[in-house]
Amino acid sequence: EVRLVESGGALVQTGGSLRLSCETSGFNFDDYAIGWFRQAPGKQHEGVSSISNSDGSIYYGDSVKGRFTISKDGAKNTVYLEMNSLKAEDTAVYYCAAKYGGSWRMRDRGDWWGHGTLVIVSS
Repeated sequence: EVRLVESGGALVQTGGSLRLSCETSGFNFDDYAIGWFRQAPGKQHEGVSSISNSDGSIYYGDSVKGRFTISKDGAKNTVYLEMNSLKAEDTAVYYCAAKYGGSWRMRDRGDWWGHGTLVIVSS
């Protein structure tokens, strides 16, 4: 059974930091890119960041470049999203997703999604 389980969402003040985790199981982690999407209230899903486990390529959406960092722990089949300098507009449900293959610019939804974790940035 494929599982992607997000954790780490919380209420945080503007300018603060959070680290999200995505624990995966049920597929060969090394063959997939893992990414983060987010959906803010009333808005469409937005691709935030991805990391390819096969070639190491990394993608960041323009709205998070310089503030968010994606990383992975292959031994734990887990991907992390370090979020710094958080803004109110970062408030959203953050979803972890997996896509077979290499570099992923997140223009499609990939193969599997988790259930999401809520991040609220408040002043």
